[in-house]
Amino acid sequence: MLRLHKANWRQNPYLLAIVNPIFDVFQAESNSSTADQTSKQGFPHFMLKEIHQQPEAIQTCLDAYRHSAQLLLNRLSTRSVQEIHIIASGTSRHAGLIAQVWLEQLAGIPTRVRSGSEFLATPLPLTPHTLTVGVTQSGETADTLQALEWERTRRSRQPEAFQPCLIGITNHTTSSLATYVDVLLPTLAGTEVGVAATKTFTSQLVVFFWLALHLAKQKQALDSDQLQQATTALYHLPEQVQQILQQVDHIQKVAVHLVNAQSCIVLGRGINHAIALEGALKLKETTYLHAEGYAAGEFMHGPIALLDEKIPVITIAPADKTHSAMLATMDKVKSYRSPLIGIVSVEQATATASLCDLQITLPVADELLSPVLTVIPLQLLAYTIAVLRGLDVDRPRNITKTLA
Repeated sequence: MLRLHKANWRQNPYLLAIVNPIFDVFQAESNSSTADQTSKQGFPHFMLKEIHQQPEAIQTCLDAYRHSAQLLLNRLSTRSVQEIHIIASGTSRHAGLIAQVWLEQLAGIPTRVRSGSEFLATPLPLTPHTLTVGVTQSGETADTLQALEWERTRRSRQPEAFQPCLIGITNHTTSSLATYVDVLLPTLAGTEVGVAATKTFTSQLVVFFWLALHLAKQKQALDSDQLQQATTALYHLPEQVQQILQQVDHIQKVAVHLVNAQSCIVLGRGINHAIALEGALKLKETTYLHAEGYAAGEFMHGPIALLDEKIPVITIAPADKTHSAMLATMDKVKSYRSPLIGIVSVEQATATASLCDLQITLPVADELLSPVLTVIPLQLLAYTIAVLRGLDVDRPRNITKTLA
């Protein structure tokens, strides 16, 4: 299987023709005014700039992958894939948890997600015909790289059906990750200076969705109409993200109510459970607020004991198949007098108004793609609370980041 790091691109003209349409975009992004990439461009902080760059970053990724991703992924023998393992850490792991739903629901392929830092202690089983996906924003995350190296080593000793098949997803094409994998899928988000990942996260999701659609097509898990419908929904994302960003003034007002909180709970169901985890992580990273993300149903089995009038709860409740169950959870939260902030679909806002103390609305969107939208208000809340607390939002304490 071909290793798609720089040395091999130059030696294979056919491969160059496939890879260049994607990587030319990355090169253009990298070279298109380095000063613009590393300046705040009128924003008070890099994090806010990068949150607002998400419609553009998503569009860039969509345009690059629309045709070239199919050609690039065809280099892998994905028709025989029977299981997928995702290895990632932090925010990238949350992207992997969302991808797990897409890969299982769209492509019908059983998928497991494991933290890079836990992989050596508790490696995933050696299953045959397995595609391993390593995800790291910088391409330099040490524990993820170590896990991928071990995965390749242990599989290389096995029979043919167990041989390694590795994909890497990163924002940095010249990073170490490129030397560990067979195919590298760049997120094309441009330089992200803020330590808390924002645009790199949503771009990872776009790449993962393309991968899920590719595998669904290969496996004939979706028909042509379903594939077209999913692709069309994908192309609505930049506009929908922009609609949420237009509510920035309202979201900042909501953030004021959380500035003095000592703890916060974030709840989500289904595919948005991972966004509850990501939202809580953003709050911890930037505001130093003790925030915990839970699956809303699981929250009822013990952690609900935390609730009182001093613990605000953020509920992620888009209009999807979990909505009725989420309403029941919200009603229970209110019965314990906890301040309730709802992130809800605009068409449900009237129905949820009596439950929520404050609401942030989402545009009508495809259910499976809702995480790309539900994360935006949480990013903005985390940013605003950190600023109101007088913290260095771009460089949180105790955290380092490799620019990519």
